Amino acid sequence: MSSLSFETTRRVYCEPGASARLGSLAGELGITRVMLVTDPGVMKLGLPQAGLDSLKAAGIAVSIYDRTEADPPEKLVHEAVAAAKDFKADGVIGFGGGSSMDIAKLVAFLPRTSQQLSEVYGVGNAKGSRMPLIQVPTTAGTGSEVTGIAIITTGEAEKKGVVSPLLLPDIALLDADLTLGLPRAVTAATGVDAMVHAIEAYTTKHKKNPMSDALAREALRLLSGNIRHVCSETGAKDRKARSDMLLGAMLAGMAFANAPVAAVHALAYPVGGHFHVPHGLSNALMLPHVLRFNLAVDTAAAQYAELAPVLLPGKSFNSAAAGAGALLAELESIIDDVKLEKQLRQVGISHNHLPMLAKDAMNQQRLLVNNPREVGYDDALKIYEQAL
Repeated sequence: MSSLSFETTRRVYCEPGASARLGSLAGELGITRVMLVTDPGVMKLGLPQAGLDSLKAAGIAVSIYDRTEADPPEKLVHEAVAAAKDFKADGVIGFGGGSSMDIAKLVAFLPRTSQQLSEVYGVGNAKGSRMPLIQVPTTAGTGSEVTGIAIITTGEAEKKGVVSPLLLPDIALLDADLTLGLPRAVTAATGVDAMVHAIEAYTTKHKKNPMSDALAREALRLLSGNIRHVCSETGAKDRKARSDMLLGAMLAGMAFANAPVAAVHALAYPVGGHFHVPHGLSNALMLPHVLRFNLAVDTAAAQYAELAPVLLPGKSFNSAAAGAGALLAELESIIDDVKLEKQLRQVGISHNHLPMLAKDAMNQQRLLVNNPREVGYDDALKIYEQAL
């Protein structure tokens, strides 16, 4: 490594019940009129109530945009931005999963620029400024609270990213109490998603660095050490374990925001886009098969082997191949134990769909260039076949 740059969210608070501090934190940022971006499920559960009460107590006017949906299409971004402009918002809070936080980033940015959404897709194309932005994740998965990335669905199914330091939030607020009622399937899928972030950041071909490596390793330690427990009946309400999951997901987000993800995500995006499979589950379906494909590259096998003791503490391996194999076996064991689907056919995908998926995966060159091993159309098709 000859050079290093590292960017992340300015302030982080990790504490059960911390969402009740939203009013004071928003006030510190100079916010007087805030747009809270969330989704119907989060509102139905009443998760934002403590935060809304604190905003009201601080004298901050609030407008709620709660129409966010998974894999958000462009029309929702335009709708939310228009609502923020009409309200004359001077600050934004993303409150929910990755989709809500991603929309919140663009709601904070687009009213302050002359650029259109279509002009800012890609890396470093966004210019200008944004409103103050606070992110409150309600799942331990995307790490969006500490990334300068927003993923939006364009057209029928293709996903595009806006990647810019301008989108980095001012504050990330991790409140484990918001995750205590998460269903097992959501906890499992988002947790594996976060693990994929860490693994791909650690093995990325571009921008891998000592800081992202350290964050990825600690993220994997926290996530792998708690995911089975929080997916069990006894662990679902464990505040410490839930806090550790949120912290692990955030650290993984910090890692991949600076050392970008690769082929697991590139092949997962078409699965989610076409078949409305949750993003974390899409990643889980592709993870073992992309890792097997990458093992043909010596550097990837060595890096996977370095991660094996993080998931399997106290164990040693006499070769890189043995360590990498142990990592893969443990990841598959975790996916089994948290009861996630393991085959594409289980989510409605047939052999006839695979050429379409492989073709669409080739549109994700922003991600594929980071993979340890080059992935072409024929490679993607074969990986999908193995995952079917």
